[in-house]
Amino acid sequence: MALLDSDATVDVADLMQDMGDRARAAARAIALASTETKNAALAAIAAGIRARTDEVLAANARDLAGMRQRDVTVAYQERATLNETRVEAIAQAVEAIAALPDPVGDEMAAWERPNGLKISRVRTPLGVIGIIFESRPNVTVDAAALAMKSGNASILRGGSDTIETNQALYGAIAEGLESVGLPADVVQLVPITDRAAVGALLTGLNGTVDVIVPRGGKSLVGRVQAEARVPVFSHLEGICHIYVDKAADMQMALDVTVNAKMRRTSICGAAETLLIDRAAAEQFTTPLVQALQDAGCEVRGDEVVRGLAEGVKPASEEDWSTEYGDAIITVGVVDGVDGALDHIATYGSSHTESILTEDEAVATKFLTECDSAIVMHNASTQFADGGEFGMGAEIGIATGRMHARGPVGLEQLTSFHYVVRGTGQVRPK
Repeated sequence: MALLDSDATVDVADLMQDMGDRARAAARAIALASTETKNAALAAIAAGIRARTDEVLAANARDLAGMRQRDVTVAYQERATLNETRVEAIAQAVEAIAALPDPVGDEMAAWERPNGLKISRVRTPLGVIGIIFESRPNVTVDAAALAMKSGNASILRGGSDTIETNQALYGAIAEGLESVGLPADVVQLVPITDRAAVGALLTGLNGTVDVIVPRGGKSLVGRVQAEARVPVFSHLEGICHIYVDKAADMQMALDVTVNAKMRRTSICGAAETLLIDRAAAEQFTTPLVQALQDAGCEVRGDEVVRGLAEGVKPASEEDWSTEYGDAIITVGVVDGVDGALDHIATYGSSHTESILTEDEAVATKFLTECDSAIVMHNASTQFADGGEFGMGAEIGIATGRMHARGPVGLEQLTSFHYVVRGTGQVRPK
């Protein structure tokens, strides 16, 4: 659907209900589509994105100009910025999804009962997925491609700051679907910036939407969790931790910590808190803080950290539970792995945590007892990404405990049903 004039009078409720009805009708077509058809559509979409690179970048330049006029933060602009390399990466992600096994129809388990009934549990699509996200244009394509490959229709509501970029990318999606005989309504992009569209989508549009996936900041996800009348896959915040144990390798600690914070500060897998084992605080604190500062990161710390390293600002109580999304990190000293686990349980968001240590017993304790969606040993938290997990891409990182947890990829976008095969059995009275 083309972008609607912002000055036009639009009945948002009617618009969204029409999109829901069309998505429900298209859901059957994509649910029954063969793997070959879905992969052909994804290949066409990737080719279309490459062919539209100039158009996409021009649209992105207009969006970024508007963001600068509205004094949007540099970190937020960085999330929205595309260049030729990033456009190519979007196309490659689509191809990576096409190359993955199709989960639809996969037999998860099978058994036979004493009465001869043969029962199997088989993966099925969820149906229609409403995806609400902020200004990351790659999510437009990642979400559409993942939903398609897993046999789902989708309604995408992207951020208003990048609506022109999203529209340019969506053109390639619609053309790719139609090129293989699938309805363009398999993926729909909300064509207005009115926030009432989000509210309408959260109602489930009279049963046409089966699940909502929000991907964005705390205020967006909090609203979705509070208002949604259908199930939600979401994470509220990405307050990710690095814990440097006394048995950590110094060079590894330096490399991983700087990467975890500074590779891309705006992503949800960026480390926001660094915890250091008190038993090795004098050894690790100064070089770690210096490396972060040299990389351009502002460091806020507790009293022990400020006493050991220069240029550290005092950390407030609020800092320990803040997702900065910027070149800022909070550093604290804790009493070993138990202290780290207690701190994470108190201030974390159940997203991603990493321990750096050469002590396998300590690592195992951390990995076993840390109750987050993703736990790591000797690796950067920036690997908290569906693509890096071999999922092709992801719609988001789910931090809840129902159905999906961690990167939400193809398998997480399916449910299942039971198939029972008999030979005329009847249940006795």
